[in-house]
Amino acid sequence: MDSQNIFFHSNIKFLRERLKMSQETLAEKVNLTRTKLNALENGHTKAPQPVDYLNYSNFFKISVDSLLRVDLSKLSELKLRELQAGNDVYLTGGQVRVLAITVNTENKENIEYVPVKAKAGYRAGYSDPEYLATLPKFSLPNLPKGQTFRMFPITGDSMLPLPDGADVICRFVQDWTSLKPGTLCIAILRGEQDFVFKKVTVDAGAGMLILESLNPAYQPYQVDLDQVLEIWKYHSYQSTAVPEPAADVQHISATLNEVLKRLTLIEGKVQG
Repeated sequence: MDSQNIFFHSNIKFLRERLKMSQETLAEKVNLTRTKLNALENGHTKAPQPVDYLNYSNFFKISVDSLLRVDLSKLSELKLRELQAGNDVYLTGGQVRVLAITVNTENKENIEYVPVKAKAGYRAGYSDPEYLATLPKFSLPNLPKGQTFRMFPITGDSMLPLPDGADVICRFVQDWTSLKPGTLCIAILRGEQDFVFKKVTVDAGAGMLILESLNPAYQPYQVDLDQVLEIWKYHSYQSTAVPEPAADVQHISATLNEVLKRLTLIEGKVQG
């Protein structure tokens, strides 16, 4: 194989820096000395041992073939996460997935709606255009152009004041690291949860997604990033529920604020 087509040393440095890890920290995790890791990253080791390839592959969750033959720095964040989620070109024989969408007769993107009964199926079919074609579709005016939106139902009271049964419209997030801590999002997860609507914080260094409810009665929790398939940022919601009247305490607070504003104005006039 032409050595110019081998990207192992640049890939492992790129992946380490992507996680904002020091050489010392990574060396400990992959059972190497810092000196040997530094030599590997700089291409000074011409024939790394097979165990080195395997240790890096296991840690970064990317196949040895991809570490060797793909310039990972040229891939988008979405494609990198797809590799780490198991959709590896050298493991599956397929192509790295791009976001599947559907369009209307005017070649404009639809908004697909994922009803409650389709939640479990979405996890398996989220990247399959044929599956997406079976979902209900609609369009809305005034959504930002050039972005992909999807609608998901929410259930339960963990996100109050957003009511149980509301439908949230979300924008697809390609680069998870661009999210500000505590951003409202739908996270599509592996396992039994399917997807959740939470305040999301991405901790790339720890490889964790921190999920927090709006309702303080629910405790925050974490999931491994490799359990996350997609993230959709909250844009708006729709609901047939009529908002509850403001509580007495809220009414009193609003009244006091109004009185204070008026007193401030009166004081300003007196002093003037």
